[in-house]
Amino acid sequence: MALHLKDKEAYQRLNYLYQAAHCVLSQNPENVELARFYCFTQRTIARRLVLRQDPSVKRTLCKKCCSLLIPGVTATTRQRRKNSKTRFTVIRCLSCGQTNTLLNNPDYCLWVDHPEAQLEQQKPAPNTSSETQTKDTKPEVSQSSKPSTEKSSVST
Repeated sequence: MALHLKDKEAYQRLNYLYQAAHCVLSQNPENVELARFYCFTQRTIARRLVLRQDPSVKRTLCKKCCSLLIPGVTATTRQRRKNSKTRFTVIRCLSCGQTNTLLNNPDYCLWVDHPEAQLEQQKPAPNTSSETQTKDTKPEVSQSSKPSTEKSSVST
């Protein structure tokens, strides 16, 4: 997907804030508040500029308190089964207690990953009838406009 220049800079800033939150928590797991501030800033920038974030990034952020969800540090992760076939991953934030349930389907593919979702790979449908019509009409218009200019120059 082609991004505008201003959007590219905004995405770079969002990426920097996300990486900063990860670095803060990896160096000292007690710096949850600073990492939460970075994630909150990231979320407000994305909302203000109406930018869509990657689903893998959105799944690692708590929707309630904006903390970074890292299993074992700021979140707990459990595998649950509803039926013999249906499996879920339940992620629970340790700061606010918010739970996020994700379906575990190995065959599931995000829409972004489908080839038809990419605009660059889509080719316009060939429409030969409209191309021939435009080619035919352009010379007629130019031929009809040339005699009218010649007549006007001859008469004056």
